[in-house]
Amino acid sequence: MRNLSPPPSIPNPVRYLLPIFGLFALIAALVGVKFQQISMLIGFGKMAQAAGPPPEAVGTTTSREDTWEGTLSAVGSIAAAKGVAVGNDAPGLVSRILFESGQVVQAGQVLVELDTSVERAQLASARARMDLAEITATRSRALVKSNAIAQSQLDSDEATLKTARTDLAAIEAQIDRKTVRAPFGGRLGIRAVNLGQYLNPGTMVTVLEAIDSVYVDFELPQQRLSDIKVGMPVRVTIEGAGSAGQDGTVAAVDPAIDAATRTIKVRASVPNKQEKLRPGMFANVAVVMPKRAAQVVVPATAVVHASYGDSVFIVEDNKDDAGRPVAAADGKPAKVARQQFVRSGEARGDFVAILDGVKSGQEVVSAGAFKLRNGVPVVVRNDVKIGAELDPHPENR
Repeated sequence: MRNLSPPPSIPNPVRYLLPIFGLFALIAALVGVKFQQISMLIGFGKMAQAAGPPPEAVGTTTSREDTWEGTLSAVGSIAAAKGVAVGNDAPGLVSRILFESGQVVQAGQVLVELDTSVERAQLASARARMDLAEITATRSRALVKSNAIAQSQLDSDEATLKTARTDLAAIEAQIDRKTVRAPFGGRLGIRAVNLGQYLNPGTMVTVLEAIDSVYVDFELPQQRLSDIKVGMPVRVTIEGAGSAGQDGTVAAVDPAIDAATRTIKVRASVPNKQEKLRPGMFANVAVVMPKRAAQVVVPATAVVHASYGDSVFIVEDNKDDAGRPVAAADGKPAKVARQQFVRSGEARGDFVAILDGVKSGQEVVSAGAFKLRNGVPVVVRNDVKIGAELDPHPENR
């Protein structure tokens, strides 16, 4: 017969110890995996720390020496060489307007005529009196020769003739005063009067300016007084005009120094045949000095401006503590950017003159300098390079 007795039961302590040992084994396995992962990450961190930050991609250019003409720069204001507010001398009603706004006129050209009907009637009467006085004086001269009349009568007739001529000239002058003429040739402004309008003496009719030649007034520091001479060449440009500068000469230097600003006032005369310079414009003025000086120049994009000074980043070979060049991953010498503080000078076109801090022939960062710091590794990418010019002419888009 089959033995139907139940199997022996596992003691209670053993039943609880087995799951506990399994749980400990699982935890130990997880701790081992995590320890391995953390050790791997720590190793990666140490490797990254030893390798340093990844290199920044930058564009570079070589600083060069260039000979620039010396200039003194200032901002000036353009004024007409000859300009006047044209007005009437005598009162009256406007009877004729003989010009249009903006018209070019010649010297002496009639612009406005005032009503002279009364004066012209007086002129006809005065001319008739003068004609009669001439006839009487001519008759008296003939009669005096034959002793038909006394000399005193001839003197009286001559005096009457002179008076008639003077009266006629006075009326003609009064009529001429009611005719407004252009005092010189130039371009008129906007018309300020209308037909039939009554004008008091001195009412402005329009503005007349001769702008074939203009003045440019500007100021320079008093230290430059000995450098400025009458006749020196001047170059005038208008910001945003899209045209080349106009050449002129220094016409006058004010002998007095402005007590408030300690500057000297200078006036330049500039030809303006094409009328590109208009009175009231602001202009950039450059007085060309007779001496030319050699300058170390870099693109303006290479200069990093900050509150503590201007600087550029010079690209150099990375070296270890022993002074040996360090090779990059591609086997070529590794490059680093060294921040160099500079003293910048005049800007011309896309370039800036460096007075101190950079020598000719050094490789400087011209693109991407804003993201660098001293000693950061860099990789040079000059595949796409922005050309810098002394006289740039960017397109309007």
